[in-house]
Amino acid sequence: MMSLFLTSSPFGPLDNSYTVRGVDPAWGLPDLLKERWRKDAGVLIISAFPSDIPACAEMREGMEKAMREEGLSLSRVDIWDDRTRDYSREVLQNYDVIYLGGGHVPTENAYFRRIGLKEMIEGFDGIIIGISAGTMNAASLVYAQPELPGESLDPAYQRFLPGLGLTDLQILPHYQMVRKMELDGRRIIQDITVEDSYGRDFLALPDGSFVLCENGKETLYGEGYRIRDGKIRPVTDLR
Repeated sequence: MMSLFLTSSPFGPLDNSYTVRGVDPAWGLPDLLKERWRKDAGVLIISAFPSDIPACAEMREGMEKAMREEGLSLSRVDIWDDRTRDYSREVLQNYDVIYLGGGHVPTENAYFRRIGLKEMIEGFDGIIIGISAGTMNAASLVYAQPELPGESLDPAYQRFLPGLGLTDLQILPHYQMVRKMELDGRRIIQDITVEDSYGRDFLALPDGSFVLCENGKETLYGEGYRIRDGKIRPVTDLR
């Protein structure tokens, strides 16, 4: 059985509004992970920035440290990036936990498609944890919310991309930060994302909140905000 955790930032908020040692306990994520975590788990991190090898090495080291601080049992923590030579379903399916790393959504999306991750991950029996961009790219149809200068103005920028198909939820992470940010002279949420929400249904998550998808059920833990047809409203469940 696959347990899919769609998180914004599982190891603490990006704005450092509070300090986390290990996994963010705000809405019970550590306990839910430990209930499903296998002894001596093999962990695979799939990078969102595969060509930046120093950053990949730093990320792998930091994530291993956080997991060990949380008391999660580990046998190995590996990372897939541009150093990897054997991208195969057989290799991937031998891990117990897969992290879909955070970063730039279109860059990660292109990497996932290049290595054929959607086909490799199908039927995975273990834990998958999406982090930020990884959570966004887990969707069947990914909303690549503009984030870099010029993206919101570029008519060639693709805001909707094919994803991994692990969920139909189109999640927007770091809501407590992004709702205050501007891009290309416009407010990202109010002027860009809200405009894109007509005929769409986005779920914005602050850091600490997450969704657990398991046994055909999707459960929201923490705060969530539905952005749909030009309106933003808080939600407590996903029905």
